[in-house]
Amino acid sequence: MSLDREFSADGKELTIFVEEKFDFSKVQDFRFAYSDGVDAIDSVVINLQKTEYMDSSALGMLLNMHRTLGSQVSSFRIIKCRPQVLKILLIACFDKKFDIS
Repeated sequence: MSLDREFSADGKELTIFVEEKFDFSKVQDFRFAYSDGVDAIDSVVINLQKTEYMDSSALGMLLNMHRTLGSQVSSFRIIKCRPQVLKILLIACFDKKFDIS
């Protein structure tokens, strides 16, 4: 898997770390990151600290994750966005579905 993920000590929070490019090539890895072994989570964090490029398929992946986990997860956060990535997220109104910082 080219994406790293980490669970909190209590297993309630999943953090997914996205690399430099968040695009269609990450579809399978991203889907696996939020679908395997996540029965106990109630919070998802997407860490975009390293992400320099994001395309429309990445936005779609985030929406699919939100839709898939929406009944189970109470908090979706996107953190550590670089300015160019933050701009894309805000233009697409992702701040309505995700807590972005």
